[in-house]
Amino acid sequence: MPELPEVETMRRGVLDAAGRRVESVTVPPCACRPIAMSPSQRQLDRRMKGRRIDGIDRRGKRLVIVLDNQDRLVIEPRMTGILLVADPPDVDHLRLQMDLSGAGVNRLWFWDRRGLGTVTLYREDEYRTAIDQRLGVDALQISTEQLRQKLSSSRRCIKVALLDQSAVAGIGNLYAAEILFAAGVDPRTRCDRLTGPQWRRIHDQIGLILEDAIRHEGSTLSDGTYRNALNDPGGYQNCHRVYDRAGQACPRCRDGEIRRIVQAQRSTFFCPRCQRRSGLHSTLREDFHSHDRSASLR
Repeated sequence: MPELPEVETMRRGVLDAAGRRVESVTVPPCACRPIAMSPSQRQLDRRMKGRRIDGIDRRGKRLVIVLDNQDRLVIEPRMTGILLVADPPDVDHLRLQMDLSGAGVNRLWFWDRRGLGTVTLYREDEYRTAIDQRLGVDALQISTEQLRQKLSSSRRCIKVALLDQSAVAGIGNLYAAEILFAAGVDPRTRCDRLTGPQWRRIHDQIGLILEDAIRHEGSTLSDGTYRNALNDPGGYQNCHRVYDRAGQACPRCRDGEIRRIVQAQRSTFFCPRCQRRSGLHSTLREDFHSHDRSASLR
């Protein structure tokens, strides 16, 4: 967290910075442990000053600020980082400030409560090696066949495999649980034992879940950390079916109870009744993602 929907929401929230020129890159006073930054703030300021922001992209769970010389500033929010154009939640955890010239957005802030995020400036060739070649196909662009090619021979559980950023870029713990619930697939199922129909359902739900979460501007969990670029909370947490709902009744079958297990040191939430290793349960015959059904769950 943040995952693809939250980072895409941040990207869209700062798009007005495109076309502006960088006046300065500074690190506000902060008593907290500094974040990982490469090169140093002084070199960032020297290399970025006067450069025009040509675009703001996203690669998986990373924000990419593209400069007019094709250098790319990659911001990886990790657990608690957010990119803002509005006043931050507080000034104590501001990690980077970019002042911009021109009308509209005149400042970008990177705020990170836990300080686990990273900021790295790459030259174009360095970016291809460090980012493009290491990350898999973006989760919003991957095809069913690509998904199967990447994961179907793996002996890992499907929930764990979906978190592999070198295979599919952008899916994290929260959305993997939601995707598998919507697809009716047990998160403990080994990838090499999934059927063709199960792969197709997983692929379909990747797009549906992530796009829906983007429309709701991501998920702000109980700690309140994630905020969009205007420092407002997301809304998709109100649409979660299984994540962080252990012990509650399943919203689909109503008879099952959401269970929590640990996989690869991460919490997994699922309904043992609906999500069976043997495949599609009968309660999945209705379109769980129809407009009426989604509205009733919210």
